[in-house]
Amino acid sequence: MLHGSCNMSITYAELKARQRAERDNHSDGLALRVHRALSWLDRAEQCKDVDGRTLFLWVALNAAYANEISGGERPNEKQAFTKFLEKLVQLDSGDVLYELIWSEFSSSIRALLNNKFVFEPFWEYQRGNISEERWKTSFDSAKVAANHALAEHRTADALSIALSRMYTLRNQLVHGGATWNSKVNREQLRDCSAFLGKLVPHVIKLMLDNPNTLWGDAIYPVVES
Repeated sequence: MLHGSCNMSITYAELKARQRAERDNHSDGLALRVHRALSWLDRAEQCKDVDGRTLFLWVALNAAYANEISGGERPNEKQAFTKFLEKLVQLDSGDVLYELIWSEFSSSIRALLNNKFVFEPFWEYQRGNISEERWKTSFDSAKVAANHALAEHRTADALSIALSRMYTLRNQLVHGGATWNSKVNREQLRDCSAFLGKLVPHVIKLMLDNPNTLWGDAIYPVVES
């Protein structure tokens, strides 16, 4: 396979300048979601510690993809996020997301895939809910699946597998299952922060590149008091 070496860095300042110039032509839902996502990306770039930066980047990603579901019920979180990833990949005519995964696969993504502490079935085993054999088999299968997805250019699948690891790490932080600035989780937090720091700006850029796509209304819209 031939892979380009495109520049993967996009800053908040670049995206914000573009958003200001184009926002009058955006739907209300897109305008609010991009505005919120950019605000958290800005905060993440200012953050000096990796714990806070990781959390702020997750909030930015949530702000970009979360939308209201008709009928008043939200589907399974994983299904909603998978559909969002698939939409991004379909719109990614430049294949930037695939290039991003490829460029990061030998570093942050592979490290996360090899780290049992960000693999949810490992913790299910620790809780006594599944056998040791089951979590280890699932762990090996997931790594094989990620490699196959990358080799077969299934970008959404590869992204989903990588982000599932980061979601476990996110849960450990949000639900108080980790200590701030702890020595035991530095490596996985650095890997997660490194990848999200490149992914989130590209997600926002793709949304700006495709303002006429049906992105859906923002969840928790602004309501006048």
